[in-house]
Amino acid sequence: MKAFAQLYAELDATTSSNAKLAAMQEYFAQAAPEDAAWAVYFLSGGRPRQLVPVRVLPELAVAYSGLSAWLFEESYQAVGDLAETISLVLPESPYRSSDGLAVWIEEKLLPLRGESPQVLAERLPALWSQLDRPSLMLCIKLITGSFRVGVSKLLVTRALASMTGLDSKRVAQRMVGYTDLSNRPTAASYLKLVAAQSPDEHAQRGGQPYPFFLAHALAQPVEQFEALLGTASQWQVEWKWDGIRAQIVKREGRLWIWSRGEELVTDRFPEFDSMIHCLPDGTVIDGEVVAWKAAHTGTEDAFDPPPDSPAVQPFALLQQRIGRKNLTRKILNDVPVVILAYDLLEWQGEDWRNQPQNRRRSQLEKVITQANNPLLLASPLLTGEDWFDLARQREASRRLGVEGMMLKARDALYGVGRTKDMGVWWKWKVDPFSVDAVLIYAQRGHGRRASLYSDYTFAVWDAPPDASERALVPFAKAYSGLTDEQMRQVDNIVRRTTVEKFGPVISVKPSLVFELGFEGIALSKRHKSGIAVRFPRMLRWRQDKSVEEADHLGTLQDLLG
Repeated sequence: MKAFAQLYAELDATTSSNAKLAAMQEYFAQAAPEDAAWAVYFLSGGRPRQLVPVRVLPELAVAYSGLSAWLFEESYQAVGDLAETISLVLPESPYRSSDGLAVWIEEKLLPLRGESPQVLAERLPALWSQLDRPSLMLCIKLITGSFRVGVSKLLVTRALASMTGLDSKRVAQRMVGYTDLSNRPTAASYLKLVAAQSPDEHAQRGGQPYPFFLAHALAQPVEQFEALLGTASQWQVEWKWDGIRAQIVKREGRLWIWSRGEELVTDRFPEFDSMIHCLPDGTVIDGEVVAWKAAHTGTEDAFDPPPDSPAVQPFALLQQRIGRKNLTRKILNDVPVVILAYDLLEWQGEDWRNQPQNRRRSQLEKVITQANNPLLLASPLLTGEDWFDLARQREASRRLGVEGMMLKARDALYGVGRTKDMGVWWKWKVDPFSVDAVLIYAQRGHGRRASLYSDYTFAVWDAPPDASERALVPFAKAYSGLTDEQMRQVDNIVRRTTVEKFGPVISVKPSLVFELGFEGIALSKRHKSGIAVRFPRMLRWRQDKSVEEADHLGTLQDLLG
């Protein structure tokens, strides 16, 4: 446990990828396989379900430390991280445990799940007393499911590949599904990750998918596309769907559905079971699960539907279905789904990722035709005389419920992650929606921003400027988009204009206007404004605008159209 806590501290203390690689390589070279197995799991984004209710921890920390509740709360607000706060206020202990990470997780922490507050009050202080401050902070992060560290799964893959001399793509393939909730890391599973390559390893087994190939953002003006990309005819162009990226895996008479986050989501889409009978074994398809409503007649193009017969539905509708623990018949009927397929990764048991994009697409269309399943549709290809013609077609993205276009080199192979060594995919997204909004609430951030008010709630007016009376209505929260210097300036203004305090949140005198950008917008009964926005962020600080000039609800309602 102590060795992993030291690794966590080293990773958290640097922004250098090379330094992080070196730290991980050193740890894996010395760690026992059972400890390394859990380290790979956590560093790659795996998180077991919360082991202990977060509300219990402050109470135990107050009782164990002897602090008053108000002083602990003030300390928490100053530090900004619960695990770090508890590790600082508890009496310092020497590291008295010789147990490794695996023993701590499997024998000491996992058994805490579901225990009563009385049992936790007995067990947790006894565990905490065995750990020094860095290990205690790590322990609390693990039991609350709040473990985060600045490394990507790709960086972990590179560390293991460099240490073992394996191809990083081979390690990436072995790690697929490693962080799924149903998986429990073991010494055996880690040793498989770092084992020497065997001659028949290319053969897939069971329901394991392939690592997803990811696209790069394309932000240059269309006038530069010819010089940057060549002619439009060299590219396969599709819509960028606003759904859930997924792989359909059909092997051994069974069907598996995997999300891009490498979570097994087969049970979330029971209607896709029908594909078991129409897809042959040894087939893996990459595509997008979208909420779908078929056109009312067979005469209209489903991808350019009239207003009364849409096909692709907003992501917010799909999100309602994803969030349900129980999929009732009503929700299945209200939110039907299809898979819009755009790539073929395996055919007749053979890995097709090294086939060129245009050949994979051609074979995919034959597979879909033979399957003849209404839930498996080909993502339509778009054509244009040149980039400017495609740019004009892209203007219809909002109306069609898509995020823009995907550009895929016709000769591209299917790579691993966001790389360019096997070909390139670009995502050419439409510009975000934007409105001018007023900052009305603020909260301290976390980590290096724990001392700053950096998390903001924004509002718009509930009526246009010519109304006799109007008030500000909150509609979005955002914390990204400002530079560190701008954040410090806003923090200073927030502190000087504070009106009230509600626990960690403060209300401020309305004086600051920001242009907020967001990817999507939908009606919402849960929000006071009646509107929910997706992925809001601050585009710029509108110091040139007064609060009275901020937008109103009518502006947001117009965007819904």
